[in-house]
Amino acid sequence: MDPDQPVVPPDPDVLAALRRAHARGARIVSFCDGAFVLAFAGLLDDRRATTHWKHTDRLARAFPRIRVEPDVLYVDDGRVLTSAGTAAAVDLALHVVRRDHGARVARQVARHMVMPPHREGGQAQFIMTPVPERGAAAGGVQKVMEHVVHHLDQEFSLADLAAIAFMSTRNFTRRFREVTGTTPAQWVLSQRLTRARELLEETDETVERIARLAGFGSVVTMRQRFVAVLGTSPSSYRRAFRDTASAGDTALAG
Repeated sequence: MDPDQPVVPPDPDVLAALRRAHARGARIVSFCDGAFVLAFAGLLDDRRATTHWKHTDRLARAFPRIRVEPDVLYVDDGRVLTSAGTAAAVDLALHVVRRDHGARVARQVARHMVMPPHREGGQAQFIMTPVPERGAAAGGVQKVMEHVVHHLDQEFSLADLAAIAFMSTRNFTRRFREVTGTTPAQWVLSQRLTRARELLEETDETVERIARLAGFGSVVTMRQRFVAVLGTSPSSYRRAFRDTASAGDTALAG
């Protein structure tokens, strides 16, 4: 879509097909400026939505009933989901896979696609954080990452991690950021959240035991991290993903 050109309505038959899909209960997903198609169909009225950053202002002006969120990678507003640009479309697609098939399948897909270990964004991203394939990180950092993943129930200080890598804490912190784009503490937290989310989705373990297995130490700490990062509690997260296990059919616009 050319940002200098007027917004033109899509073919009426396309809009009618989308309305019928929505009426029968289909999940509607748009990628990039496909949000405009959903907007013309009236499916984004009174909903949160996003699109490519070049077009968020135009979307908001043309459709004032939409609550446009310009700084997020994607928005899941129930049965209608929208994403920002091309890469964010992959994030949203993985989120849909994760809703339908669980954390493990989505993580395997992300690894196969060589997705980055962490996607920064304005809203909590429901993408599991994979460990880089061997060779993607320099030896010491790779060794630390593999050790943490296999010992998440343990406590790790920065000095502990640097010792595993046989580096000084300063050199380790610098090298870790070069490899992963984030700090050791943030990466460890993301791995703990990943483990907790998998256990909440795939097992009937108690929240208390999951907190221990994921290395949070207590339910209170795990709940605080969930709310801060994901905007929900562990118990609510478990209910939400089990409630959406059978999401029905999906219609795409993009």
